[in-house]
Amino acid sequence: MRVLICPQEFRGTLTAAEAAAAIQAGLARALPHAQLDALPLADGGPGTVEVLVRATGGAFHEAAAHDPLGRPVRARWGSLGDGRSAVIEIAAASGIALLAPAERDAARTTTYGTGELLRAALAAGYRRLVVGVGGSATNDGGAGMAQALGARLLDQDGRDLEPGGAALARLARIDASGLDARLRASEVVVASDVTNPLCGPDGASLVYGPQKGASEALARELDAALAHYAALVRRDLGVETIDVPGAGAAGGLGAGLIAFCGARIEPGFEVVAQAVGLRARIASAAAVVTGEGRLDRQTAFGKTAAGVARLAREAGRPVVAVVGSVLDGAPVDAFDAVFAVVPDLADADEAIARAPELVARAAELAGRRLAETLAGR
Repeated sequence: MRVLICPQEFRGTLTAAEAAAAIQAGLARALPHAQLDALPLADGGPGTVEVLVRATGGAFHEAAAHDPLGRPVRARWGSLGDGRSAVIEIAAASGIALLAPAERDAARTTTYGTGELLRAALAAGYRRLVVGVGGSATNDGGAGMAQALGARLLDQDGRDLEPGGAALARLARIDASGLDARLRASEVVVASDVTNPLCGPDGASLVYGPQKGASEALARELDAALAHYAALVRRDLGVETIDVPGAGAAGGLGAGLIAFCGARIEPGFEVVAQAVGLRARIASAAAVVTGEGRLDRQTAFGKTAAGVARLAREAGRPVVAVVGSVLDGAPVDAFDAVFAVVPDLADADEAIARAPELVARAAELAGRRLAETLAGR
C-alpha cells in the first residue's frame, strides 16, 4: 500500500519538508508495511522555491538584493528541473519575516529586491518566471520591482519617486522605455493564494495593510495612492489592473507584475500541483495525507490542503488532514477525517515547541484511521 504525504508548511512552526517528515514518522508507526511517499507542497507563499526546486530536481541560486527597507541582503531563488523555468518568492527579499515588528512600515517598504531577483533570473537565461507572492511586507503596487527592472516612476518635476507605497500619491508619469527588454520574450506567472483586487474594501491596503504596520488612516491613504497609480498605469502603459482578481496580492505586486511584466495570475496551488505532477502522484497512491498549520475558513479558498482534498476526491482516494488547529468555519467535510494537535494541549505555545513530536502523534492516529478505511473497501 502506498500513501502520499503532501502537506504545506505549518507557518511559523514547520517547513513543508519538516511537516512531511513528522507525518511520515507517525504514519510509519501505524502503517509499518506501507510505502510512504513524501511530497511537500506550497501555494505561492514562503517555501514555494524550496518545494519546486526539490520536487523537480532543480537548483538553488543566490543573488545580492535589498530588503523591504533597502538594506543589502543575500536572497535565494531557484531554477526548476525543466531547464527553462525560474521560481522566485517575494518573501526572499521583500518579505515581512525580514523585518522586526517595529520595523513594519507599509508606507515605505519596497519590492525593489524582488525586482532584483527577477533581473538575476533573466540574466541567468531563464524566460519562464514563476513568482510566489505570499508573505510580503510591502504595499507599493510592485513599483519598486518595476524600478529595479528599469522603469521610471516620476513626480511632476521629473524626479524619480522614493521607495514605498505612500510616494505613489505623487506619481505624475511612468516611463517604461528603459524596462528590461528580456521581459518581452519571457513568460511571467504569478502564483497567488488570494484573489483580492488592487483597491477598495477588499483591496491590498485595507485588507492587508494593517498587518504590515499601517494604521486605519494610513491604509486609506495607501488605497487612494494605489488607485492613482492604477490610473496612470492605464494611461501610460495601456494596461488595466485595478479590478483584476489577484492584482492586490502582495500589496499590489500582482498589479505591478501584470503592468510591467505582462504576467498572468494563477492559483498558487495549481501552479505547484502542475509542476510536481501531483495528480499523477495521487492517482498512484492508495490514500493521501495532507496538512497545514491552521484549518480555517480561508483553507477552502485556494489553500493547499483543500486543493489536495479536491484532487484526492476526484481520483477516488481517501484523504485525511493532519493540522495544528481547526477553527470555526473550516471545511472539515472536504476530508475523510481531520486530526489536530492543539486541542490536546493547554496552549498553542506548547504545540509550537513540540511540533514534530505532536504532528507525528496526530499522524499516527490518522494512519490508524486510514488502515480501517482501506480495510473496509
